[in-house]
Amino acid sequence: MMWVKICGTTNLQDALAAVDAGASALGFVFAPSPRQISPAAARVIVAQLPAKVETIGVFVNEQPERMLAIAEQVGLTGLQLHGDESADVGRALQAGANGRRLKLFKTLHMGRACNMPFAETRALGEFYDALLLDSGSAQQPGGTGRVFDWEDAARTAAMLRVTSNIIVAGGLTPENVAEAVARFQPWGVDVVTGVEREPGHKDAEKVRKFVQAAREPIQN
Repeated sequence: MMWVKICGTTNLQDALAAVDAGASALGFVFAPSPRQISPAAARVIVAQLPAKVETIGVFVNEQPERMLAIAEQVGLTGLQLHGDESADVGRALQAGANGRRLKLFKTLHMGRACNMPFAETRALGEFYDALLLDSGSAQQPGGTGRVFDWEDAARTAAMLRVTSNIIVAGGLTPENVAEAVARFQPWGVDVVTGVEREPGHKDAEKVRKFVQAAREPIQN
């Protein structure tokens, strides 16, 4: 079944709506963002979620020690690195987890990823559970609400799938997610702005439609 993450969770009502819609995972942004949440507030939400739902902390160029500390404080099941982090950061997170199994996701901004050598992407695949393809930039790492060039990215995505699970993000909506799944055959999809009524607040009906649309191509 398609892995679906609803990111930018800021409150319990939105979290429970995403769970009710069938989301696989919820994302909590700890980097500067209109959707930023404190570890203390995220902990309160995570404590009230079913154990089956993954809880992913989103960070940008943060120190591994701080990411691991927040993961422990909040009760996160995974970390998503949304900046310029290398394979070495993934290695450090694995080493510092002290036997605790945390899923690790690395975001690739497609404007740069299309020029990455295969050896570099393969190295990332050794330490990250999946690579997330997004339309962000150094100025705005995520939550842009814009799709990347799907035509130009097709070859890169196919290369990445050789050694890694891929997650497609960037401007996805209930209306276009099925096409993204058909084009890229990803392991998962990730959405923020496409299911919001305003930054930091979800539209429950859009969330439900997004989850359903993301999984329909797999079921048919």
